Amino acid sequence: MEQIDAVRALNDADRWIERVSAQREHLPELEELATLEGELRSLLAALQEAQSSAEPVRAAYLSAQETARRHLARVADLERALASSTGSARELAAMQHELEQVRERVGAAEDDELNFLMELEPLDATIAAVKARAQPGVARRAELQVEVVQLRATLDEEIAALRVTREELVRALEPSWRQRYEAALARVGTSGAAYVVAGRCDGCRIELSPLDFDRFRHLEPGVIMDCPECGRMLLP
Repeated sequence: MEQIDAVRALNDADRWIERVSAQREHLPELEELATLEGELRSLLAALQEAQSSAEPVRAAYLSAQETARRHLARVADLERALASSTGSARELAAMQHELEQVRERVGAAEDDELNFLMELEPLDATIAAVKARAQPGVARRAELQVEVVQLRATLDEEIAALRVTREELVRALEPSWRQRYEAALARVGTSGAAYVVAGRCDGCRIELSPLDFDRFRHLEPGVIMDCPECGRMLLP
């Protein structure tokens, strides 16, 4: 029974390594991180859409603002020129006419500036709201990324220690038993042996035929049969 006990110990070690490895890849923090990443991608798309809508309006607003500033500067120049002018009545009339036209342009530019500003404000409010909604998620994502790294490092250490133990258990097996176990492990993965539970191989979950189950029950001490389906060594 010594070799069967060694197979049983090796089998349990391999199953434990598999469980810890699966735990490493299916951390709750990873699931939360994936969900959060999806939410942040949606918020990013909403932000980009709002920014894309706001960009031409902002450009038009700044252009109207610059046009109003330029016309106001011309108004100031004309007013100073009129105040200090010693030119003819014709020249004064021409400057006065231009002044009136430029003032009209100032009014039109300021109207455009106000209209674009009113159009821009809700877009900017949307951008700010999306950013505000994203901030907690961005902070939580950073926390989760650190947690995942730390948890995986801990599990990697545990897996490394389990593999050291496994190598010790492998060396305890006689060569023929070791080759048989490792060949089954290479075929099916996870472990090279299995237990029979309620007439089923708990490796492949397939029920043994009545003939095979009867054979399993009446094996001589120290003898192990293979599962007819998956090829794992069936432990008594």
